[in-house]
Amino acid sequence: MIDVGAKPITLRTAIARGSVSMSGKARAALFAGRLPKGDALAAARVAGVLAAKKTSDLIPLCHPLPLDAVEVRLEKAPRGVKVEARVRCQARTGAEMEALTAVCAACLTVYDMAKGVDPAMVIGPVFLAEKKGGRSGHYRRKK
Repeated sequence: MIDVGAKPITLRTAIARGSVSMSGKARAALFAGRLPKGDALAAARVAGVLAAKKTSDLIPLCHPLPLDAVEVRLEKAPRGVKVEARVRCQARTGAEMEALTAVCAACLTVYDMAKGVDPAMVIGPVFLAEKKGGRSGHYRRKK
């Protein structure tokens, strides 16, 4: 791990995004709450929050962070679902990995819950959309 002990504690925020592309049948079932496994949108939100909290257990050299807030949103997209995770903490290192992990877990949960309807779904791209705080300052992905 990188030694961050000398870095100041600052407010850090990160926003990550991703998507799951799927058939129209799977998309309709997802947003109508009619998937065989149940409410995938609710399950994906919870999975994303839990994954953000466990990021340092999943990513070997990631520092554990005291997260102040994690928000996971899922919304309709023309070919499936868009996922966004927003993470905020006060720490010595950024929250990018937590936001990215939240998005990945939410996408995987959607896939798991809808695979019986559409096993050909595609996850991605997953990317860091924005981060603030720390020495490197503000980053916003260009469209």
